[in-house]
Amino acid sequence: MTVSKETLQRGLSLTLDRTDLDELGTKYEGKVRDNYTTSDGKRVLVVTDRISAFDRVLGTLPFKGQVLNQLAAWWFDNTEDIAPNHVVEVPDPNVMIAVDCEPVPVEFVVRAYITGVTSTSIWTHYSRGERVFCGHELPDGLRKHEKLPEPILTPSTKAEKGSHDVSASREEILAMGQVSERDFDACA
Repeated sequence: MTVSKETLQRGLSLTLDRTDLDELGTKYEGKVRDNYTTSDGKRVLVVTDRISAFDRVLGTLPFKGQVLNQLAAWWFDNTEDIAPNHVVEVPDPNVMIAVDCEPVPVEFVVRAYITGVTSTSIWTHYSRGERVFCGHELPDGLRKHEKLPEPILTPSTKAEKGSHDVSASREEILAMGQVSERDFDACA
């Protein structure tokens, strides 16, 4: 189905850029989600239409928040038997209500291919001649987009809005003191 140029232009003026719902609780604004911590121990996550790439907010895209929230809800629902999660309900396409909890400030990225263009990508490091990435020794002669001999865990910091994530080994992450050894190993 093709969408007309007029419909797309009209939609651009209808994006959800930010929320001001102070009656819900204390607000924290992330790159994409506006979070409200309630007095009863819940967190209301409103997924906006903000687009974030390379650790920066670039603009908005109509319905992006709804798509992202519904995808997250589907995955949380379909994996709760594997790993319990924080979701209480999804009362709106852009809203998720969850148990307020302290997030682990580490992203656990599993890579099966040597690819990417960002500063945290494995290919960026490899193309500069680095042969150790997040504690994993890589062989010479790999080509961009090539499948790795086996998938590897490549953690990175979870930077605050306006800062950049940093790829690091398990040992480096633990040395930063942002997460305990027990919590890291439980997540990995």
